[in-house]
Amino acid sequence: MRILITAGPTREYLDDVRYLSNASSGKMGYALAQAALEAGHQVVLVTGPVDLKPPVGCDVRPVVTTEQMREACVAAFPDCDGVIAAAAVCDYKPRQKTSGKMTKTGQPISIELIETDDVLAELGASRGSRWVVGFALEAENARENALQKLRAKNCDAVVLNGPQAIGSETNDVVLLGRQGETLAQWSGGKNGIAQSLITWIGTNLRR
Repeated sequence: MRILITAGPTREYLDDVRYLSNASSGKMGYALAQAALEAGHQVVLVTGPVDLKPPVGCDVRPVVTTEQMREACVAAFPDCDGVIAAAAVCDYKPRQKTSGKMTKTGQPISIELIETDDVLAELGASRGSRWVVGFALEAENARENALQKLRAKNCDAVVLNGPQAIGSETNDVVLLGRQGETLAQWSGGKNGIAQSLITWIGTNLRR
């Protein structure tokens, strides 16, 4: 198969030097890319800014902002069999970016934020015969929120994990299906979880 994988965070700039982002390390997405390559698949890796070396053999498409990630994914998806959306996309951006560098005034400032494009929802809406697996990082009402995400974004399955996964070498995940059922549960190193997920996809979603 040819698999599109998203990894890492995105950044939304307030001015030319400051940005909104999150602490995603990209380790899960990069582990998935490596596992997919080892399983004999082709990989398109759309990656936000991370301090990791991409696995040798994948088609790497670096991006910074959510819009750039959306554009790269929309361009790559038609030539892929499916997508694993492991990136921690920044959900908000400033309505207006300030040119240059904002300076201190000694007074509070207000920044109006608007939602960024929903990359996974757009891929799910245009999936056709392709499969879609999402990631959901949830802190409260975790299972319910993950299932809402799965259905809203037209996924075949969603990988539920918690905030403790950010930057960690290990993870504890539950794979949920369309009917809310637990399809699998894995704990341990991210490399091992990635191998298990790639194997599961190859067995259950390959068309």
